[in-house]
Amino acid sequence: MLRIWGRRNSSNVQSVMWTVAELGLPYERYDFGHRFGGVDTPEFTAMNPNRTVPVLRDGDGEPLWESAAINRYLASRYGAAPFWPQDLAARAQVDKWAEWAKVNVTGNFSAPVFAAIVRTPPSRRDPQAIARAIAELDGYLDIAERRLTALPYLAGDDFTLADVAFGYLLYRYFDIDIPRPPRRSLADYYAKLTARPAYREHVMVSYDELRAAQ
Repeated sequence: MLRIWGRRNSSNVQSVMWTVAELGLPYERYDFGHRFGGVDTPEFTAMNPNRTVPVLRDGDGEPLWESAAINRYLASRYGAAPFWPQDLAARAQVDKWAEWAKVNVTGNFSAPVFAAIVRTPPSRRDPQAIARAIAELDGYLDIAERRLTALPYLAGDDFTLADVAFGYLLYRYFDIDIPRPPRRSLADYYAKLTARPAYREHVMVSYDELRAAQ
């Protein structure tokens, strides 16, 4: 039994929960973080000194934190090809795109765009900084557009962990009020993700509680 600490509307928790659901693993999830608190307790800090979610324990194993590391662990222990290939060369291609998504897409969306718009009161927003951040993000989404024009999924012909690493933020990207250049292949790819039951259940979650007061 997996035990997962983290609230449903945390995007990093959503990434892990999506992986768990795609692999069909039994779990218990506990609401921690944001309005639920709990991350400053000695018990939680002993599991994760960063006091962030998610945290995962697999049975009596040592706690794991950092969503990308958790997902790689789950894929390595419970996954199979094509989601997480055993062949090292094939796995490296999946891992390459997963890492690309985490560093370039998450890094250029979560804080500089999503948090700057949704989690920041209008009076404190920096429109110029937001515009620069969107332009930076657009460059990486253009890479994804070219990739997805040639292939059905980010790492190739099949749904893999790379699609979790990239796709978990697309619900928020397409939902928030920002300019989005037309990218037909990215839009079609997102539509495929929204057809997956695990995506609808664990990623397409309201983030209204995170909105800053107007």
